[in-house]
Amino acid sequence: MRDVAFEFLLFGLKQARACIFAGSFFVVLILSKLLPLDPLPRYDFILLAAIVLQAGFLLTRVESIQEGIVLGLFHLIGLILELFKTHPAIGSWSYPEFGYTKLGTVPLYSGFMYAAVASYMCQSWRTLKLELEHYPTYKLSVPLCLCCL
Repeated sequence: MRDVAFEFLLFGLKQARACIFAGSFFVVLILSKLLPLDPLPRYDFILLAAIVLQAGFLLTRVESIQEGIVLGLFHLIGLILELFKTHPAIGSWSYPEFGYTKLGTVPLYSGFMYAAVASYMCQSWRTLKLELEHYPTYKLSVPLCLCCL
C-alpha cells in the first residue's frame, strides 16, 4: 500500500511539473485582472508576461529548445485559429479590450493559450515517458513528434 501511495504522489508531482507553463500562464491571466496595469493595456501585459515565462523556462532548461520550437508552432497555429474564429463571418467570440500587440482583432498573447497545451504535452511526454501507439502519420503531426527529440 505504501508503494501505491508513493507512486500516486510521484505521479501528482510529475503532473504538476508538466502543468508549470499552463499554471503560470493562468496565474498571469488572474493577475492581469487584479493588478493596476495603467498605462499598459491588459492584453499587452499578458503577452509580455508570457514571453518572460517562456524565456525563463528555456533559460533554466525546464523546457528544451526542441520543446520551445513545438511551443512556437502551437502558438502560430493557435493564432491562426483565433484569427479564423474571431473573423466577422464566423464570430465565435471577440477580444474587446484595447491592446497595442494585436494582429487584426486578436491579441498576440492568445497563441500562448495553445502553447500552454503543447507545453503540458511535451512535459508529460518527457517526465511520464508517454508513448504513442498506432499514431497516424499525417504531416500536421510534426509539432507533436518534435517533443520526442
